[in-house]
Amino acid sequence: MLTGELLDAIGGLTAHIKSYAAKLPVVVHLGALPSGVKPSFEAVDSYETIVTRVRSLSAGTPYKALNESLVLSLEAFEIGNLLGTIQPLLAVLDHLERMQRDRDIEVGGRDEKRLTEYRVALHKVLPGNRPELDGAGGGL
Repeated sequence: MLTGELLDAIGGLTAHIKSYAAKLPVVVHLGALPSGVKPSFEAVDSYETIVTRVRSLSAGTPYKALNESLVLSLEAFEIGNLLGTIQPLLAVLDHLERMQRDRDIEVGGRDEKRLTEYRVALHKVLPGNRPELDGAGGGL
């Protein structure tokens, strides 16, 4: 498995997360869980296919250490836990950057840019990261 292949997979997972997040209500009261808002069966199946492919291709490579985080992300995605889906993927990106810094893997310029793009995209989807809500709740 090459770094580019892994980043392709992370890009696919990020696209699924963004699609799911777009279907969620903008504001959810803390006491209420949107239990009726879960990813579609097709989205979960596609997400699982990507994770399974990465797990099978990463055997015997430095990327094998990322499998647990990918599975945690999948499990959270299945139940509609957006925060639980994003955090493990951010951990994967952190791990990839450490591997690059330690020279365990080689990341080209194009792939470095993709790492940054995926991190930014995931941060934008994080709950509470909506600029249109800045200052909301400040009272009258």
